[in-house]
Amino acid sequence: MTRHFLRDDDLSPEEQAEVLELALKLKANPYDERPLAGPGTVAVLFDKPTLRTQASFASGIAELGGFPMIIDGALAQIGVRESVVDTARVLGRQASAIVWRTHEQSRLEEMAAHAGVPVVNALTDQFHPCQALADLLTVREHRGTLAGQVLAFVGDPACNMGHSLLLAGATAGMHVRVSGPDAYRPDPTVLTRAQEIARSTGGSAAYVGDPVEAATGADVLVTDTWISMGREAEAEARAEVFAPWQLNDALLAHAADDAIVLHCLPAYRGKEITDDVLEGPRSLVWDEAENRRHVQKAVLVRLLAGGEPG
Repeated sequence: MTRHFLRDDDLSPEEQAEVLELALKLKANPYDERPLAGPGTVAVLFDKPTLRTQASFASGIAELGGFPMIIDGALAQIGVRESVVDTARVLGRQASAIVWRTHEQSRLEEMAAHAGVPVVNALTDQFHPCQALADLLTVREHRGTLAGQVLAFVGDPACNMGHSLLLAGATAGMHVRVSGPDAYRPDPTVLTRAQEIARSTGGSAAYVGDPVEAATGADVLVTDTWISMGREAEAEARAEVFAPWQLNDALLAHAADDAIVLHCLPAYRGKEITDDVLEGPRSLVWDEAENRRHVQKAVLVRLLAGGEPG
């Protein structure tokens, strides 16, 4: 059966731990796994702007011995010029795996249902699971463990990063708090799913409206842009609504003394995060950006092997 990575809870707690362990090994020894030697092709599709995702997948696929076939979504016009189903059937015969950065999660699910090869979510409006894995790897590297760590996400809890950190953090046994304006609560089905996972891992998942309450005692503070792709017209209104959730020195002061700061980038300095915090000693955003490559390689290795543990 073909395995896919479409959302964070596609990995069990055991599988997630194995992926992170493999990512650490590949970070230390980048060429130890070569499942794409030949080279095999991985189709990498972009319907949304990209920098880190394209760079990390292209370099990672090459390190696995493969060829990244980059496809411009504006040229392919998937769902307009050609249906998702027909595209999946074409690419499934040309590539060993498909990586797609697109809009609705349903498009990704339709691709996975018809491709016949592993499909990886490189970002949708609902989830960003590869980024969440990179965040977890960064936390593990710098704090030594994941279980029991308190992670607070401040900003727009209804965005893809808020959703992915709820699911991925709960899977890792972390205590995840997402904080933002009441009108921007996370999808209740995602929060409920995260709480269900947390009951089996010893973690927790919660929406906490007050940013100070969310940040208090946190081991990890995370933020993301207030204006997700496709919502640029809301920029001015969102800047006013989200101002109390800015990740600044005052908010950071409520976190643990050795708390770390993450941001998946691009960062809008002076908006969701101040320059002082982004460039400060607590910030690990550049390690976090690099770690995209290592976790994505680990995911591809697992999927290409059939997803079996180990």
